[in-house]
Amino acid sequence: MEGMAAARTEGTPEIVAVLGSGNMGSGIAHAAAQAGYSVRVRDVTGEALARGRSLIETTLEGGVRRGKISPERSREILGRISFTTDLPATVSDAAFVIEAVFEEERVKEALFAEMAPHLGEGAIVATNTSSLSVTRLARGIPNPGRFAGLHFFYPAALNRLLEVIGGEATAPEVLDRLEAFAYRLRKIPIRVRDRAGFAVNRFFVPYLNEAARLLGEGEAGAATIEKVGRELFGTSLGPFELMNVTGIPIAYHSLRSLEAAFGGPYAPCDRLRSQFESGTPWNWREGPETPERAEDVRRRFQGLVLGIATELVHEGVATAEATDRGATVGLRWSRGPFAILNEVGLAEGAALVNAYASRWPGKWAISPELESRARAGATAWPLRQLRVERRGAVAWVLLDRPEVLNSLGSVLLGQLRETFDDLATDPELRVVVLAGSSPVFAAGADIAEMAEKDLPAARAFGFLGQAAADAIARFPHPVLALVEGYALGGGLELALACDLLLAASGARLGLPETSVGIHPGMGGASRLARLIGPARAKHLIFTAVPVVAEEAMRLGFVTAVVPAQTARAEAQRIAEVIASRAPLAVAAAKQLLDAGQDAPLAAALRLEGESAAQTFATADRTEGMQAFLQRRPPRFQGR
Repeated sequence: MEGMAAARTEGTPEIVAVLGSGNMGSGIAHAAAQAGYSVRVRDVTGEALARGRSLIETTLEGGVRRGKISPERSREILGRISFTTDLPATVSDAAFVIEAVFEEERVKEALFAEMAPHLGEGAIVATNTSSLSVTRLARGIPNPGRFAGLHFFYPAALNRLLEVIGGEATAPEVLDRLEAFAYRLRKIPIRVRDRAGFAVNRFFVPYLNEAARLLGEGEAGAATIEKVGRELFGTSLGPFELMNVTGIPIAYHSLRSLEAAFGGPYAPCDRLRSQFESGTPWNWREGPETPERAEDVRRRFQGLVLGIATELVHEGVATAEATDRGATVGLRWSRGPFAILNEVGLAEGAALVNAYASRWPGKWAISPELESRARAGATAWPLRQLRVERRGAVAWVLLDRPEVLNSLGSVLLGQLRETFDDLATDPELRVVVLAGSSPVFAAGADIAEMAEKDLPAARAFGFLGQAAADAIARFPHPVLALVEGYALGGGLELALACDLLLAASGARLGLPETSVGIHPGMGGASRLARLIGPARAKHLIFTAVPVVAEEAMRLGFVTAVVPAQTARAEAQRIAEVIASRAPLAVAAAKQLLDAGQDAPLAAALRLEGESAAQTFATADRTEGMQAFLQRRPPRFQGR
């Protein structure tokens, strides 16, 4: 086997240690190497390592054949991975240690006990598990605060979903690091609570079980059940064929874990147990077609999935948005449980859940939130496409559609306008940072939505975008845009409406609309021309070629370029500096600068003088000057 990589030197990539070279371990190693990490794979035998390397090589060769990567890129990725049986050398200076051995608690605990003395002090340790308790496993780790769960979905090298699970002792900053790690691996992370099944398997594996139960009860033929599953969730594989591909034993053992946590309704049904014991795949194409039973099958599936999804949100396992993201990204469903719930309506959804629960009297939990919303006459479960995080006097407004690079659709634009209008009434707020939830600002307007619009709908969409940008521009306090990754099209138009535009080094910014047959319509053309002049704005819009952050700063529409690795910390630092200044004076200065930029100089000077004079009537002015004279920090109250 290849020898261990040389000891790290300054400037070399962080080391990721992967313990286990099976299907999941090899896939995780592949993903980490592809992201630029130096990867060490450890297993107990050379034969196991050889098989793991072969799995990685096969995946890379497939990518080369399909034209996804070049042969040179394939060799580069494989060259970042070393293989060894030496456990101490594997983990001693690793930044991340990811355990990916057999899904059995005693096996994992034995490995943790063996490696614990050799872990570096700053290492983050993660268990790749789909069902085991992260909190229990953390008992074998010297510093359980640096231990968490990562649930990679098969195939780990390609599937974009990653559940990030914190145990009871996991430090919040460790979860932040793992989420950033996930994005670097080009995964879409969802944070979930340490509960059996986490989020996705909690509703997905029982769906597979329900398919077998329907068959065993004679409710419908296998082909009909398979077809209903495909159509309901918009997948290419129904439940039986999916189990054939991923392995019936995985479904069976996952259900045993769920049964231990939640009781009889989650137990493997007799038909699934017999299929598991036979060791044979489902032959779902045999048997009669029963199309007359399709509606009953669909309602059973809906009642099961909607019931579990709403209950796990009630338990705080995951948000509704994360649950839907888990289904669409990880399972590749066309829509998640809450989108399905909103399609049928909350009243009908509650009826479906109650009908399913009646099969398990007293044993099936029904979300009180679902029932209360339905009784109140709500027609839909609210789903947010952005979120707000408060950090003292600073609010971060995060565009939160990472699965589509935060593309701007009607829902997100509407929520953005409403959010800024709501924040404007917050007396404690001083600064807002607008950014992406992922290390991407926004890749533009949602082309999939726009492609379906006729002229009136397109006009309405453009003015909705302008309304969202105007809500940002007229916000009473300073708004900083932090651009990471991309700010293209509508994304850059929103960023240009902010008072300051910070960009991470290497970020790309541009208005590429003319390359798809349109031009900017959300205010970007007008705002950009005012910032850098018509000629330069025309060049960017006519060519539709984005520029990197450093060039955007030279042109004059980026305020500052910050290091990509510390971009968020730097944005928060700048925001806190602004928040520490006299809020009435800062707000008045913003209004003055916005109002005066297009006014004749004489009028602008008059406005400036009057505005400055008004600040002398504030308590903050008195406090600020007294603090200066007394050589102490001021305590501004916004009065």
